[in-house]
Amino acid sequence: MNIEMVMQELEALGKERLKKMYMSNGAREPLFGVATGAMKPIAKKIKINQPLAEELYATGNYDAMYFAGIIADPKAMTPADFERWMDGAYFYMLSDYVVAVTLAETDIAQEVADQWIASGEELRMSAGWSCYCWLLGSRPDHEFDEHKIASMLEVVEKTIHDAPERAKASMNNFIYTTAVSYSPLHDKAVETAKAVGPVEVKRDHKKSSILLASENIQKAMDRGQLGFKRKYVRC
Repeated sequence: MNIEMVMQELEALGKERLKKMYMSNGAREPLFGVATGAMKPIAKKIKINQPLAEELYATGNYDAMYFAGIIADPKAMTPADFERWMDGAYFYMLSDYVVAVTLAETDIAQEVADQWIASGEELRMSAGWSCYCWLLGSRPDHEFDEHKIASMLEVVEKTIHDAPERAKASMNNFIYTTAVSYSPLHDKAVETAKAVGPVEVKRDHKKSSILLASENIQKAMDRGQLGFKRKYVRC
């Protein structure tokens, strides 16, 4: 399938209701409003196709950019490729659920994510912390340096309340994911969640969200989810 065929198929799957919902979360034209699950049959036909993924991502169409992440070949992408994708990720659903997810399937994930966290730029920070959430939630515990993850929890505790809005949400999720999915630091993450307390995330044209990692960790514990690991990061 070429790019024109994929764009036609995506357009046919668009729903006005979803388009409005995506736009209320920060998406902008052009977009069709395609449900992510509805993309799977097209993805099955194409499988992995990095050149096509690059073409789709470059359209600036939200649905095409999201689909690009599904058919991308993460291992064929360099740090420069990920920087370019981040440059095009204009809101969190792209930075955290397309770019960070794709990065999480590479061997360079931590190295790139560390640079983004240190960048001070809202969406890069958000993608960096999100990437660690995808990593911790899918890879074996022994693949991580316990001291490094512990020091990251300390950074979150000290800086989360002053971080850019979207980064706050991803940092809060990092505390939760560490507590639930990274057994060596469960107790430390629980303590960090208590120390951080409620996190207010301000959003454009919407009322603020109040995030409470400790409450969500407790719910996961009640459901017996400690040690949870995903089989796949990408859908």
